Amino acid sequence: MKTDNIQTQQPARRREIFRELPPNLQAQACLILSKHVVYELLSKMTNADVAEMLAHLDPDEATDVLQLFSTEKQKRLLAILDGEIRGAVEKLMRFDPSTAAGLMDIDYIQVNENENIAEVARQFKIHEKRTGRLPVIIVLKENGELLGYLPGHELGFARLKDKARKYVRKITTIPHSASRDETIEIFRSYPHAKMAVLGATGQVLGIIYSDDVLRLLREQESESLYDFAGVSEEESVFDGAAQKVKFRYKWLIINLATAFLASFVVSLFDATIAKYVLLAVYMPIIAGMGGNAATQTMAVMVRGITLKQIDLAAPFYTLKKEVLAGLVNGAINGLIVAAVVIALNRDVTIALVLAMAMVVNLVVAAFFGTLIPLFMKKIGKDPASSATIFITTATDVLGFLAFLGLATLLLP
Repeated sequence: MKTDNIQTQQPARRREIFRELPPNLQAQACLILSKHVVYELLSKMTNADVAEMLAHLDPDEATDVLQLFSTEKQKRLLAILDGEIRGAVEKLMRFDPSTAAGLMDIDYIQVNENENIAEVARQFKIHEKRTGRLPVIIVLKENGELLGYLPGHELGFARLKDKARKYVRKITTIPHSASRDETIEIFRSYPHAKMAVLGATGQVLGIIYSDDVLRLLREQESESLYDFAGVSEEESVFDGAAQKVKFRYKWLIINLATAFLASFVVSLFDATIAKYVLLAVYMPIIAGMGGNAATQTMAVMVRGITLKQIDLAAPFYTLKKEVLAGLVNGAINGLIVAAVVIALNRDVTIALVLAMAMVVNLVVAAFFGTLIPLFMKKIGKDPASSATIFITTATDVLGFLAFLGLATLLLP
């Protein structure tokens, strides 16, 4: 069975399939499975079997897998790893995984700009024989300053007596302490295949490849989707009921609190609802449309924040456009719902109230859907996970207030 089918299996069957794979295919599977599933699979294996599997990964990939375990288990696994990969992994684990250094690979060799191609090729072969991996060739000037990199294919075409500097190409650099967001931004600005990570004194520490950044982007997209829904990124479709409760109950309790707030607003208009029962029939439309419109606006804003297209310092141009769009969409949907009410219930006043409330609520959705994500980002919170609950509360509370308030004022 293919390794990409493992994740779709039930836990017991998944472990059985994984154990039957040779170590090199187990390593390949760990690169495509979710972290939650990888941890579940490896935690059921002996340390010796895990170490044998890790030997088939690049050091940076092995480091990512090791960081799934407790510090104590990491030490036990490192102790039985092969000396070559153990040294590389120990070096990588000294760095903060949330920084550029946490993404880097250390498969590179450093040569001097005045070394000839024959000597560079010799070092290239030594590294490949020792590690089993092709290195990036980093070219340094006499004083240790980074000059660039020498593409490996040049070794097959260049004359053996030529100096390395003749074939050097520029390479983008980044400080080892740069955040992952900064790393992504640099790759967007300079979409090259690789980037050199520099230490505090300018020395080369490692290389970040574009596929490392793409993997990070995929992880962030997954996390944003989970956050948006209020689900833990560690949750799997195969988790038991107890695990699912553990991952979700806090979010649901917060939503429950805001639901009570909306209910309180509705309770203020008990007399109006009792007199005009038809209002209760159309209240879900107000809540649903406001929530959907706010979600659309927030999705655009979160993407804009992620791409650094907007921040709280200059939101007004975007806010104006979103509010105008909310006004127009509110008018369109208000006319439609009013026509339906008149056709079904023959009540022009309630149709007018519902149409006006629709306009108000979609403007509210646009306003809060724009500003709340920006505010959350400003105070250091993830806008995808934290903004939803406040925006929904705003559209529910203010939508009901507009609908029932207008009904109280306009209905006889």
